[in-house]
Amino acid sequence: MSKGKSSSQGSFSLPKAPTGICGLDEVTGGGLPLGRTTLVCGGAGSGKTLLAMEFLAHGAIDCGEPGVFMSFEEKERGLITNFASIGIDLKQLCEDRKMDMEYVEVDKSEIEETGEYDLEALFVRLGLAIDTIGAKRVALDTLESLFAGLTDAGVLRAELRRLFGWLNDRGVTTIVTGERGQGTLTRFGLEEYISDCVILLDNRVSNEMATRRLRILKYRGSSHGSNEYPFIVDRFGMSILPISSLRLEHEAPSERVSTGIHGLDDMLSGEGYYRDSSILFTGAAGTGKTSLACAFIEAGCRRGERCIYFASEESPRQITRNMRSIGIDLEPWTKKGLLRFEAARVSSESLEAHLLGVQRLVTELQPSLVVVDALSDLLDMGSPLEVKWMSARLVDFLKSQHVTSVFTSLVTGEANEGMSGVGISSTMDCWLHMENVKNNLERNRSLNVLKSRGMKHSNQAREFLITDKGLDLVNIYVSSAGGLMGSARLAQEAADRASQSQRRHEIEDKRQALKGRRESMEAKIAAMRAEFRAEALEVKRAMKEAEQREADLVKDSEAMAQKRGGGSKSQGRAAARRAKEER
Repeated sequence: MSKGKSSSQGSFSLPKAPTGICGLDEVTGGGLPLGRTTLVCGGAGSGKTLLAMEFLAHGAIDCGEPGVFMSFEEKERGLITNFASIGIDLKQLCEDRKMDMEYVEVDKSEIEETGEYDLEALFVRLGLAIDTIGAKRVALDTLESLFAGLTDAGVLRAELRRLFGWLNDRGVTTIVTGERGQGTLTRFGLEEYISDCVILLDNRVSNEMATRRLRILKYRGSSHGSNEYPFIVDRFGMSILPISSLRLEHEAPSERVSTGIHGLDDMLSGEGYYRDSSILFTGAAGTGKTSLACAFIEAGCRRGERCIYFASEESPRQITRNMRSIGIDLEPWTKKGLLRFEAARVSSESLEAHLLGVQRLVTELQPSLVVVDALSDLLDMGSPLEVKWMSARLVDFLKSQHVTSVFTSLVTGEANEGMSGVGISSTMDCWLHMENVKNNLERNRSLNVLKSRGMKHSNQAREFLITDKGLDLVNIYVSSAGGLMGSARLAQEAADRASQSQRRHEIEDKRQALKGRRESMEAKIAAMRAEFRAEALEVKRAMKEAEQREADLVKDSEAMAQKRGGGSKSQGRAAARRAKEER
């Protein structure tokens, strides 16, 4: 194959007609094959007629493509009543010439197999309806009724080929519905070989819970999703939930939001969670998961942000009352419209309905914060794998809507890698685990940050306190006996304080004794100095007196010498020296 030819083939795109059904265009890559025939098969109540009618209504209302609905089982009046319940006004569409409904009554007793059996009458009636409104879309519901009396597979195959060929020649995009057969897709086991696209609908019951699934078995000329996709039918019609369709293209804001607890903010580098991130709280019953979630919600409401709390275990009034007892008052925020509670037991609906309900409410209210309490309750609605897929899709959806989300999950035992109750810890941006620690006949709570992507966070456990004044986190007291919490921590802290106080007293006593000795020694030194000064003065006085006596003696000697011999002063002094030396 040449390079040019390969490029030409790679650029070809099969024309498609959008269905307008939530999720179906996503898994079909744009819709059903334009101008071709699609077979929709399944058991009773699986949603075949609904899919076909929604396809026509969307084409008529949103795409400007009128449609013809030909029924072989249900009359127009019944169809108008049924589809009015999901907001489709078939009567008005028919009056506006955007749709035509034809009921063909087939009496099995009148059907005879002859060599001349054909569908010419059907072609004439269907062709007239198409030409009258300029139809671009056609739905035939259900095909088995038209051939109920035929037993010759050759005649049946030939007529089906002719029918589909005639529809393709008219250029209309067609849906043909068929009942599921025994071991085959349809009752006759033939339609799937002559259709361009085959969609299988299934309605199964597991653990007393009905679940609908859709699978695309064949799609000529186009790639398509090959998995089984859950779908629901509610007052909005059909909605398909393709688990694997969301891509990892979320934004990553650097803005941080407070957790509502100062101590927890400190554990997360002092600023809290990242905006638009997903946070998981895990722990056994009574560890404080709901309290932690409500603290986060209250902090968001104080910032003026809209919040939604999805509860599956307690009523809004019960949650409000319980949180008020620990210093968290949520009632003012519900009255202001900043906080919306959605409470229901998970067993009241399927996994798919639960996910779709969350998506619709979030899309409608555009909240900044969402709490899902508790994610582990969904395990009552499906298998662990189904819950994991649904939870992952919910996480991705909330991120795509720029919502900071908190999920709680009930777990037992010690936290470890991959253990989060529903197996989605790897998809979470931040994971906090709470534990009940039993010691000295009491139970205390601890909290640990197992991971928090993109930030520095504490790797140490904290004691989680729930008081009537609010929530708090304190350091676990580490002593020679190990980490202590609760009354053991208080007792050890008191003992350590007493021991420290005793040591301080002992040091003070020693300081006072040393001070006394210093004062005594200083007093002795002062006394010795005083005594020395007195002795020094006495010596000086004696020395002065001696010098004075000596001077007096000299004077006396001189005077005596003068009286005796009239000698000179020098002679008198010499006599005085001799007298002194003699002494």
